[in-house]
Amino acid sequence: MNYRHSFHAGNSADVVKHGLLIALVRALQIKQAALTLIDTHAGCGLYDLGSDEAQRTGEATQGVLRAFADASPLLDDYRAMVRAVNADGETRLYPGSPRILAQLLRPQDALILNEKHPEDIHALRGAMRGTAAAVHQRDAYEFWLAMVPPRTPRGVVVVDPPYEQTDERARITATLAAAQRKWAHGVTVIWYPLKDRQTHVVWKDKLRKLGIPKLLCVEHWLYDSDQPGIYNGAGLFIVNPPYAFTEALLPLLEALRAALAPEGHRGAIGAEWVA
Repeated sequence: MNYRHSFHAGNSADVVKHGLLIALVRALQIKQAALTLIDTHAGCGLYDLGSDEAQRTGEATQGVLRAFADASPLLDDYRAMVRAVNADGETRLYPGSPRILAQLLRPQDALILNEKHPEDIHALRGAMRGTAAAVHQRDAYEFWLAMVPPRTPRGVVVVDPPYEQTDERARITATLAAAQRKWAHGVTVIWYPLKDRQTHVVWKDKLRKLGIPKLLCVEHWLYDSDQPGIYNGAGLFIVNPPYAFTEALLPLLEALRAALAPEGHRGAIGAEWVA
């Protein structure tokens, strides 16, 4: 499927992805040691929710706007990140992962971004102007392997492709296997859309066969039963999540489920170890 960020900015998948990413980085930052944050498919960095692309899908109404209408304090960190890019108090802009990661940086941390698409890289450089981010334009999978292990003691790699290519999952699997050989203790976050359940089951089995000792799978299903041929939700594979993150995860997942459930559906979100 084609999942260009600009068409889906601020949707339910973004709320889950960014809510969990914020919690993950915060958990890692309990320790003072420096972190390198690496984004392999950075996109534009900042999105106009009034753009033709965003308006064509209207998905932000079922995502970030629902999160803002919800009262759970567990979503406060996420809402603060979105407010930080909207000076007038209205939710007109949506921060992609690069702008969220930039807000999380401490003085000792580093942020390295990559985007290959020629239009998106131009937008990304503009969106990250004035931040400490280093921006690259390279093949995402070559970049991923080149960046690990990072120079700092710890790091996080975020892999968030548009799934335009039929071999995207195969490339992720092969690159993750190679990255694990270079950097077995590193934290990696892989986002994916949930459309065809069987495709996901097959991919999860292939990742299981890599034998990664700590591989967490978080899945968010929007509807109470599969809706054939449409987007049903999204998930994250997280390699080596820190203990502080997993211990606090279940209440956050429930808050996200409750905030994002479509009308007439309870939805489901859960986490399991892939072993």
